[in-house]
Amino acid sequence: MTGQWTIVVFGLVAAIAEIAGGSFVVLRRNWPKKVQEYLLALGAGFILALVLLELLPESILAVGAAAPLYMLLGYSMLHFFEHTIVGHLHFGEETHHEVMVTSAASAAAFGGLFIHAFFDGFAISAGMLQDNYLGLLIFLAVLLHKVPEGVTIASIMIAAEHRRRTALLASAAIGCATMMGVLSVFFLSGVDEALVGKAFALSAGIALYVGASDLIPEVNHSSNRITPVVVFLGMLLFYLSTLALHQIIRTAH
Repeated sequence: MTGQWTIVVFGLVAAIAEIAGGSFVVLRRNWPKKVQEYLLALGAGFILALVLLELLPESILAVGAAAPLYMLLGYSMLHFFEHTIVGHLHFGEETHHEVMVTSAASAAAFGGLFIHAFFDGFAISAGMLQDNYLGLLIFLAVLLHKVPEGVTIASIMIAAEHRRRTALLASAAIGCATMMGVLSVFFLSGVDEALVGKAFALSAGIALYVGASDLIPEVNHSSNRITPVVVFLGMLLFYLSTLALHQIIRTAH
């Protein structure tokens, strides 16, 4: 029982870190447009690195050659939804030229990060159940990108002109997804790797669309030459946390 409570505490800490990242963006009443661009660029790089360094490789390991097909399906679904359905409905935000990100894109980003956060929690819990030391190391590595992940989703929500309360709730919901992943291990006797791989691949395609087709074009429209550089910082941020995780697991074994 003590071990299970330790896992729950680790999950809560990771969730709180996620919310802290979102709060960083939300609590300031007015962000200058330049800062909004930087945060959006950071999120774009973070999401693209997430897709290419984690979601796609993990889905290929689980599903094999079919993984890119599911990834393409996820990408196509969002493209169809944004430009065929939403594009003709003209929801409020889409009619304002000053909006940097559409509501559909913000919802898709939320969905992709929600799935990713769930498996973050799952990895922490599974690692702890296998070996306390390994679980602790996985927790520390996951914690590295929880704050920037919260910053990413809150920034995207603000850029889509959602209310600040909605942006904070989005980061809190992703924090809850981490906890759901932590707790799910206690109730699942086994995990269908193929199903997990398909979920990863679909979320990879969705996240790729958000990063490459929604966020990067906004970054490219900026006249500020620093903004595109921040994209690489977002990539580097995720890469370093992932590299730390892989190195930690390799050392533990």
